[in-house]
Amino acid sequence: MKILTCNKPGEFGYGEAQEPQLEPGKAIIKVKRIGICGTDLHAYEGTQPYFNYPRVLGHELSGELAAVDGAEGFSKGDLVSIIPYFSCGECVACKAGKPNCCVSISVFGVHEDGGMKEYISVPSSSLIKKEGLSLEELALAEPLAIGAHGVRRAGVNPGEFVIVMGAGPIGLGVMEFARIAGGKVIAMDINEDRLAFCREVLGIEYTVNAKGDYKAEIEKITSGGFAESVIDATGSAMAIHNGFELMAHGGRYVLVGLQKGEIAFSHPDFHKRESTLMSSRNATREDFDNVLSALKDKKVKAASYITHEVGFDQVKNDFSSWLDPSNKVIKAMVNL
Repeated sequence: MKILTCNKPGEFGYGEAQEPQLEPGKAIIKVKRIGICGTDLHAYEGTQPYFNYPRVLGHELSGELAAVDGAEGFSKGDLVSIIPYFSCGECVACKAGKPNCCVSISVFGVHEDGGMKEYISVPSSSLIKKEGLSLEELALAEPLAIGAHGVRRAGVNPGEFVIVMGAGPIGLGVMEFARIAGGKVIAMDINEDRLAFCREVLGIEYTVNAKGDYKAEIEKITSGGFAESVIDATGSAMAIHNGFELMAHGGRYVLVGLQKGEIAFSHPDFHKRESTLMSSRNATREDFDNVLSALKDKKVKAASYITHEVGFDQVKNDFSSWLDPSNKVIKAMVNL
């Protein structure tokens, strides 16, 4: 079978590998769609934390179940996706119902080789499906689940303002589920094309360009109270630091994005607001179930995120172009 490997930052190479054989407790999927995410782009740039090369990228995917062992309710031929966070089941986090931050977690396409190949072998326990969903919708379940998890961490209540910093695919998912939770979403980005996408496709009422006097704009939108929830989906150190001043008193700040450095903020200012700072890592099966139901009920029209589609043979040549903001990429999807 054909396989695509990121050998080092800026370099892909096609190769051949043996098709996987069915093992106990495993499933084999014939890959049909692969979504390109920020992790893949950062890995190609060489800016992804905790990353080693060479690596086969790809963890947003869907396909046809080719063989399966030990997965009740799943049969050969099913259209499926996966929860790509493989956990130990024994550590303190797993025992607390948080396998998304397992002590020894292995993320498919990050800590181990991922889905940029014709067939993959994954734990049967990672399989997900929902009747009636397309391959594209199933491939987008994972980034949407990350957004849904971040919103659940924030505890968004109806009528609250929610600032979402970053209008990439993860940020869009955060906005969608903040909206579903009843929040009044304020989208922030430095890319006016992406803000236009938020308005025109997602129907986000408030959009703010972070290159301008964003604090004054948000103060006006919120009548001086700022936002009960601020959720970062940029992974930008500057954006993360700036987000602290946008919280309302009693507000929550959730970091979905990840950057390599340290975070510094004014303790007195943070303290007087009785602020809460949280990280949000990956997602749980509860989040995936929530996403699949939202897709089924058409509360989220994720297929509208797909702006670029290529065949598997084109990925090596086209990948670098998806880093160029002038190409207006929201989500690139690979078809096999």
